[in-house]
Amino acid sequence: MWKKCLHTSDDIILLLLRLTLGIVILPHGLQKTLGLFGGHGFSGTYGFFTATMGLPGAVAVLVILAESLGALGLIVGFLTRLGALGVAAVMAGAIAMVHWQNGFFMNWFGNQQGEGFEYHLLALGIALALLIKGGGRLSIDRAIAGEG
Repeated sequence: MWKKCLHTSDDIILLLLRLTLGIVILPHGLQKTLGLFGGHGFSGTYGFFTATMGLPGAVAVLVILAESLGALGLIVGFLTRLGALGVAAVMAGAIAMVHWQNGFFMNWFGNQQGEGFEYHLLALGIALALLIKGGGRLSIDRAIAGEG
């Protein structure tokens, strides 16, 4: 069962997608877990998600874990599909709950109320590709499945 879930090809494109998504998402996770890069750390983020946004506590924790541990997993290719699923869910949730109302474009010129969803859509697309195809070349998943 596990080998089937970890199966992936030796595709370098998947490695590039995995590294790109992991490296882009990880700083957001570090904001939420450790308070780096101007973030509020775990307790501040948890409090904002539950009290201000109204998310259930379990969902708040899953969002924080998806952006931190999920991103690290993507970078090294460990449980790639699970990390990609977490990131995809977070991006879909961010689009639906926050960014959809601001339109497609990011707020490049500061002339709209908030950020649009173009970044989130890109991350969602990459995450879905990794969810379908796996981690590719140099992934721990590939080694565990006996393919590397």
